[in-house]
Amino acid sequence: MSLRLHDSLTRAVRELRPSHPDGVFRFYNCGLTVYDAAHIGNFRTFIVNDLIRRLLELEFGPDKVRHVRNITDVDDKTIRRAREEGRPLAEVTRQWIDKFHRDCVALNLLPPHEEPRATDPRYILEQIRMIETLMDRGNAYRAPDGSVYFKVSSFAGYGELSRLKERQLQPGAALKLAAADADEKEDGSDFALWKAWKPEDGPNKWPGPKGGAEGRPGWHIECSAMSKAILGETLDLHTGGVDLLFPHHENEIAQSQCCNGAVLSHHWYHSEHLLSDGRKMSKSLGNLHTLDDLVARGFTPMAVRYALLSGHPRRQLNFTLDSLHAADSALATLHAYRQSLPESGGPTGAFAGALDALRDDLNAPAALGALFTVVKQGPGAASRADFDAFMGLLGLIPAPHATLAADAPPWVAALAEKRWSARKARDFKAADSLRAELAAAGWSMLDSKDAYKLEPVRK
Repeated sequence: MSLRLHDSLTRAVRELRPSHPDGVFRFYNCGLTVYDAAHIGNFRTFIVNDLIRRLLELEFGPDKVRHVRNITDVDDKTIRRAREEGRPLAEVTRQWIDKFHRDCVALNLLPPHEEPRATDPRYILEQIRMIETLMDRGNAYRAPDGSVYFKVSSFAGYGELSRLKERQLQPGAALKLAAADADEKEDGSDFALWKAWKPEDGPNKWPGPKGGAEGRPGWHIECSAMSKAILGETLDLHTGGVDLLFPHHENEIAQSQCCNGAVLSHHWYHSEHLLSDGRKMSKSLGNLHTLDDLVARGFTPMAVRYALLSGHPRRQLNFTLDSLHAADSALATLHAYRQSLPESGGPTGAFAGALDALRDDLNAPAALGALFTVVKQGPGAASRADFDAFMGLLGLIPAPHATLAADAPPWVAALAEKRWSARKARDFKAADSLRAELAAAGWSMLDSKDAYKLEPVRK
């Protein structure tokens, strides 16, 4: 079975194929706005994208997939955070970028091939070039304060991705915004490409398009500029959470296609919201969790990954602590099953049904069901090599129940799990290297036959 994925634009499940002569599949997914720690709702989307990446590499080969995920390091939220803390913007965003990367390692996310940042001078220049082209073509205009806006009425296809007309939301009518800058726009539905500098922006400003007002790029233009600079004018797949479908992705399409005269992406995929205890996550409700929160409660990053993979990505998933306990139990079962498999030999192809379920629009619940059907058949039903390959596709490391110190951060726990896997695979060179890395970070790992204990080095 070929890899098939729902397309948000056509509302159909379609086969994924590279469209460029070089055969390289170009894959872009929207990344994090770095003003705080990512929460598990963010990570559901990133884990789904990681699963897509692994399936694409299986389908086309690792050297035939090019994956880009951006970092939004300038917007109202990042600037507000820097102002509140009295620190430079770059210092604040670096803190949260580093935290995000540590969490990604703990959750076993493959790093993107490129991770551009909106404030990188190369991409600031690309954003300005695109804005100037849109102004030259009559798709954008400069407002009295020096900001530049995209003219939604200039793009006839606006709203096709999010079905605005079906929802009776017409540009220039129901989309009018009661925003502070509404008086600057020709129409309330127009959106900012360039925001003129205001005193609350502090030192965060760049020269504007065509010698106009200093300021900063709008949120939407950054993805169009960075994807174009790295992957070209047309992508094979663009993904993100369903919350980005409108207006972010709708605006990306409008500005990119008016600027480039080419289709922005042949395929669009959006994963659904994660609920927490049956409700939308929020700090005020006390149901918004970060990875650190859950590790502090005694759960492993792999249990979090398993729980976030357990639902269909295009369906809302309700996250509870009970679901994490169930994930822990499932991983323990999978670890015990792996230990029962012979080091070599055994039937092959046992997990073909589980793989087909993933290839059919990421049907993760069906894939996990097929996986456990094989497990219930006992150790004679599969080979260890096949089992490890399928678990690798899921990005799951079925570690044993480890004893972790309460203050062990996720990235340390992830290093310990990787070292344990290397040791069990008799890759002693890698295991020794990871042990040294743990020791340098102030942690020791004590091994027994079927488990390990992770604790801080006592001085």
